[in-house]
Amino acid sequence: MKALIYDGPETLEFRDAPDPVPQDGELLIRVEACGICGSDMHAYLGHDERRPAPLILGHEAAGTISGGERDAERVTINPLVTCGTCADCVSGRGNLCANRQIISMPPREGAFAQWLSIPETNVIKIPDHVSFEKAALAEPIACGWHASRLATSLVSTHGASALVIGGGAIGLGSALSLANFGVKDTVILEPNADRRAIVEQAGEHRAIEPDQLDPNGQFDIVIDAVGYSSSRALACQYARPGGVIMHIGLGEASGGIDPRRLTLQEITFMGTYTYTPEDFQNTAAAIFNGDLGSLDWIEMRDLKDGAAAFSDLRAHKVASPKIILAP
Repeated sequence: MKALIYDGPETLEFRDAPDPVPQDGELLIRVEACGICGSDMHAYLGHDERRPAPLILGHEAAGTISGGERDAERVTINPLVTCGTCADCVSGRGNLCANRQIISMPPREGAFAQWLSIPETNVIKIPDHVSFEKAALAEPIACGWHASRLATSLVSTHGASALVIGGGAIGLGSALSLANFGVKDTVILEPNADRRAIVEQAGEHRAIEPDQLDPNGQFDIVIDAVGYSSSRALACQYARPGGVIMHIGLGEASGGIDPRRLTLQEITFMGTYTYTPEDFQNTAAAIFNGDLGSLDWIEMRDLKDGAAAFSDLRAHKVASPKIILAP
């Protein structure tokens, strides 16, 4: 098969790779769409030791089953493969499974390829009216859905306000998810003017540039979809006393947290990792039902041109919150 292979920092090549061989209980999927995630960019820049070269990246995927009883069925893919038997899995928190694997991280190759193997339990059927590219958004939006569910379990949604830092797919997905959980007053902070214009049209939230933030403003919920020292500092500054900060982004490993303010104002700071199986299922259902809007903020490119897409993202030349590659 052909695949986009990561060979080292800022080096990708579209070339031949071994075809995947499904194991017991797995399906062979012809990949139809796969989004570029921030974690793919971290690996591309050489900042993710969990993803050593050479490796096929990509985990936000949808495709078509090849062979077996479900041949030709269109599916979206949950890339988190868990044991299903540990205490976390049994309690519904499979995202915390100590034995979890994710495609695009050894030992599992990713989905920037023509073919992928994945356990049958990790796929959800796509209705005929939903495109592959929109179905592939289930993975990034599920991260925001998970954070929104946890946040709204900690604070009342009655009259609640939210600040989302970052207008990429994770941040935008968080804002759309918050609306589904009853938070109607949400502001997305996005410095890129072109992206901000796209994000503004994607839902009932507002999108503003950093200079427009009221220095005295405070929010019941702050979601950091960026994860840098500067964004964590903003989150700590703008969280209301008794509020909650949900930390999704993994841009930078340290700095920015104000433990004194968190302590004195009883602000909850919670890291959120991906999503539970139920979160993923509910996100997919929300996409299929149209509950998250038109989802027309995607830019499509060919997989063979994937290296250029990564380079454009690196150079901040992309306005769309999500680039999706099609083999």
